[in-house]
Amino acid sequence: MSRRAHIAMVGIPIVSHVLPSLEIIRELVSRGHRVTYANDPAVAGLITATGAELIPCTSVLPVADNNWPDDPIAAMGLFLDDAVQALPQLRAAYDHDPADLYLYDIGAYAARALAEAQGRPLLQLSPTFVAWKGYDEDVAAHLRRLPGADAYRARFARWLAGTGASTTDVDSFSGVPARALALITRAMQPHADQVDTGTVTFVGPCFAPRREEGGWTRPAGAGKVLLISLGSAYTRQPEFYRQCLAAFGDLPGWHVVLQIGKYTDAGELGAIPANVEVHPWVPQRAILEQADAFVTHAGMGGCGEGLLAGVPMIAVPQAAEQFVNADRLVELGVARRIDTPEATAGALRAALLDLTGDPEVARRSARLQADARAEGGTTRAADLVEQLLP
Repeated sequence: MSRRAHIAMVGIPIVSHVLPSLEIIRELVSRGHRVTYANDPAVAGLITATGAELIPCTSVLPVADNNWPDDPIAAMGLFLDDAVQALPQLRAAYDHDPADLYLYDIGAYAARALAEAQGRPLLQLSPTFVAWKGYDEDVAAHLRRLPGADAYRARFARWLAGTGASTTDVDSFSGVPARALALITRAMQPHADQVDTGTVTFVGPCFAPRREEGGWTRPAGAGKVLLISLGSAYTRQPEFYRQCLAAFGDLPGWHVVLQIGKYTDAGELGAIPANVEVHPWVPQRAILEQADAFVTHAGMGGCGEGLLAGVPMIAVPQAAEQFVNADRLVELGVARRIDTPEATAGALRAALLDLTGDPEVARRSARLQADARAEGGTTRAADLVEQLLP
């Protein structure tokens, strides 16, 4: 770039929404741009580590206790509540210091309202799959028929009318934006052939270099390596971990790395077999680069890491879109889905041996790995961001 621009990112403090774009932010800072990042101080450490300037914007989303409602309309209402109270905070920060370009998370509605009111370009960064041409009929129409949907949409329309945004139709505003980067591999996108590639660009997962998250040394004599991780949010699963120990402990030729998160104590698991190491947190990508299989909750980040590493996966979904992701991995021919109630030691062991003993699974994994790497990741994403600068 010939000049230093002010690029603003507006996010929400859900870690799985913050992490996917952090390396893009870091890359833009390294290219000499001034990058401000509006988000709740709860995730300040993640943001400031990229070199971006934190703009405190408190959130009312229930991320501290992870107390999300099961009702989808109630959950959507929480994001609207957050936008209503966030917009005045964003205006206080950016009305006198507008950005040349606004980047925003899919859940940060206030960012789009601000950018449109200021007449500034904006770009959505989606950490999960995006809408396709049949999305309205396949998904949105169903949501509109749920109890409370009409009241939610009316409230959204009233708020939108007073924001100064140029897009005042609720469906258009909360639907497909004019420009978006999907930070996932195209293979994980439902109905990928129906996505408008004139609007959406798949750049693949934008992860940090391995050196940024720490290394891991494969033990001498480990024939094969299995990583087990349920991510960061749904890790209070001591019985599942015990089943994993029964399934894979002392399995000939296998070394197992088990991440149990911060909500489970290793003492709850009983005796730990000699071929298993247990940690509250592990450098996941560093291990996956040396692994032969992966037991995952099928969060979008974990799916992307598994595909980039080219390893077969056992998907044990816990919540939200993880069930859809798990099914997609199965469709791709690189995974088996086992829901938590069925995740017995016998089922887990059989799935591992089946997957790792099938040469066709290995071929599919290698092909998907090459496709994911070709999407460009962080560098391509940053290039596309710069192309939108005025």
